[in-house]
Formats: sequence, C-alpha cells, structure tokens
Amino acid sequence: MRTSFRVGAVAMAAAAALLMSGCSSPAAGGDTSAPVSLSYWAWAPNLDKVVDIWNKAHPEIQVTVQKQDGGDPAITKLLTAIKAGSGAPDLIQAEYQKIPTLVAADALADISGTVGSDVKSAFTDGVWNSVTLGGDALYALPQDTGPMMFYYRADVFEKLGLTVPTTWDEYAADARAIHAANPADYLGTFSSSDAGWFTGMAQQAGASWWGIDGDAWSVNVDKTPTQKVAAYWGGLVEEGVIDNKPMYTPAWNAGLNTGTQVGWLSAVWAPGVLAGNAADTAGLWKAAPMPQWDASAPATGNWGGSSTGVTTQSTHTKEAVKFATWLNTDPAAVAALVSTANIYPADAAAAQSALTTAPAFFSNQPDFYKVAADVAKTVSPFTYGPNVNVAYSAYNDEFAKAADAKTKSAFLAAVTNMQKITTDDLTKSGFTVK
Repeated sequence: MRTSFRVGAVAMAAAAALLMSGCSSPAAGGDTSAPVSLSYWAWAPNLDKVVDIWNKAHPEIQVTVQKQDGGDPAITKLLTAIKAGSGAPDLIQAEYQKIPTLVAADALADISGTVGSDVKSAFTDGVWNSVTLGGDALYALPQDTGPMMFYYRADVFEKLGLTVPTTWDEYAADARAIHAANPADYLGTFSSSDAGWFTGMAQQAGASWWGIDGDAWSVNVDKTPTQKVAAYWGGLVEEGVIDNKPMYTPAWNAGLNTGTQVGWLSAVWAPGVLAGNAADTAGLWKAAPMPQWDASAPATGNWGGSSTGVTTQSTHTKEAVKFATWLNTDPAAVAALVSTANIYPADAAAAQSALTTAPAFFSNQPDFYKVAADVAKTVSPFTYGPNVNVAYSAYNDEFAKAADAKTKSAFLAAVTNMQKITTDDLTKSGFTVK
C-alpha cells in the first residue's frame, strides 16, 4: 500500500500518487459557539503561563496546555491517536523534522486557507520552507528556531593572535594553529552522535536531504553539499587537528571547563548549555556567524526548532489557527515566550524587539542578539522527509564507525551508507522513491 503525503489542494493533482486513500480534510472553520475549548500538547517549559495571557484576553476561545514529556513522546502519542481516530489535541508543538512524518500520517491539517496573508512575512524563507515542505500547503506556524553560530574562546584567540574565521579554510587554519600551540587543545570536535548538528552543517552547505519529485520522494543525502561537509571534517579528523569526542559527554564537558575545547559550532541556544556546563568561563566566549563556504553568499543551518500545528481531528480549525498566529507573531506573546519558555523566536522582528539584552554568560558581547538576528536571516531552505528517524539513526551508526576509523574516506562512505539506508527504508515503507 502506498503511504500518503498531503501537499495541499493546489498541488493535489501532482501529489495524487502520494496521498493516502481516505485522507481526511481539515475541519472547516470550526464551531461558532462560545466559548470554544482547545487542547494544546506541548513540552516547552512554562507555555501554560504564556497561554494564560491569551485566555484572559479571549474568553471566547480558551486553550488548555497538556504538558508532554518531550518532542518524540508527543509525536508518538499523536500518531497513535490519529490511527485510532480519536484522542488527538487541537494543537501540537512539533519539531520541524517531524512535520513530514505527521503529514504522511494525515495528522496535520493544511491551514493555508485559514492563516492571514501577512503571516508569512514574519518568518525567513528558510524557516517557512520547513512548515510548507516547499509547496503551497501550510502545515504549522513556526515557533522557535535554532540558527547555527560559531562560539569561541576570545581570550585564547587573542593570546595566539588569531582572527575569527569567516571561511572554512580559515577555520581549518585556526584549528591547526590552536592544536600546534597546545596538543591538548582543539578548536572543535566532530560529534558522531548528534545527527541534528550534522544536518545543520549540511544545510548550510546547500544540502536538502529529501525532496518531492512529481509523485515521489527523492533522497539526496549522498550529494555534493553533504559530501563536501563530510570530506572536510573527515580530513580534519584524519589530520588530528580536530577532536572527535561526541558532544555532551563528561569528557567534552570537561574540555569546555578546562579550555581544551576552544570553540563550539552550535546554535543560538548555546549560551544556556555553556552556562550550565562551564560557568567559570563566563565572559571569555564570544559568538560570530558560522564560517562560510562562500563568503559572498552567507548561509547557516538550523539545529533545533519547533512549530505549532493544528491536527486533522480538531473541529475548531479557525480558532486554533487564530491562537497559533497570536502565540507565534504577537509581540506580547513572543516576548512572553522568550522570558518564560526561554526560546529563540522564529518571528524575526518580534525576536529582535524581545531580545535586547545579551545572555548573562555573554555579558562581554552586548551585541550578541544583533549577531544572532543577522545570522537567522541567512538560514538555508531544507526539506525533511517522512523517515528522519531512520536517517538520524543511520548517521549515528555510520559516523560512529567513521569517527573510529579517522579517515576522510570513511566519512564519505558513511554518507553513502546513510543514503542507501534512508532510501531503502522509504521504499520498504511503501513510498514511491526516485
């Protein structure tokens, strides 16, 4: 049986072969009686406090947050409810990489006909692509995002007379200089256990691992952009000038504290991690844009981020969209998301107005959020597929072998193996694949 994939009414003809038989349509408009009660499954901290602001101002539409254990458990629970035909909430907090899986299961409503025409302008093209899958249908509204940045120990760079790298060639030169000055020190690490990190790196290079090709999915992992990224990091690991410890291990945490990890390619949320793992180094770090493959065309990837979707079981689509729009674009709501849920908003203008003071850990860099805002504008488009979990698992398995081998050829082989595993899984699951 062919697995479904809804791409919206405008593209129905082209996507007919991807649609699941019996695929339901989103509820039209919603019940006009008041008050309307909406349930919202989410895991971000303190979202209920943000929702309280809405509830006080909108007695006709009341939203109840049902706290979930995390992104993966919430999606598993929703898929079970959709399959059972009942029990789903009106709204769901969904990570961007999970949206294709939910669309394939007919779990998310296409809200393109309900959302105001001005909403798209609040978000960058790269983020908007994540909730549209590159088509005309709209499956969620962006909530938070994780544009990737370069974090470095400014004191070490100053001591060694190094300039902040603006290209990947310069990054490699700095890595060599730092390791030569002290063989225990590394500018960064290649983490074989963080598929989301590597995805963001590939995204920056121009990769998009899945695509919609007529009536089929395409898998594009083993293509030039990802091959370039794998070869680059494999070369540095083989040369021995970059560490290959996985992130978030005791050894990596110790490196942040002692200064043997001189840099970190991470996302805008990194200050919280650094403050928690290396509090004594506060004021020694600075943030900059990612090194570039092409300095004339700045780009970055996302590591993390989530959206607010309306489920196909909701009978109050119109009201749910109204709330989701407020939550993710209203300046007061976004400011509350920042202060209580500690997220980096996807709404670029609202983020800039809400984030005016640098994180305490970066008090030495008052323009931290100005740098972040400029970086966020350069997020490259990236299409996820319905079997992200399989691709990410393949990354962990294949790059663990490559990291042990410490050769550029092993890194390139890992990309090839990821492609095969991901493609084979799509075919086995009943998708049409080109």
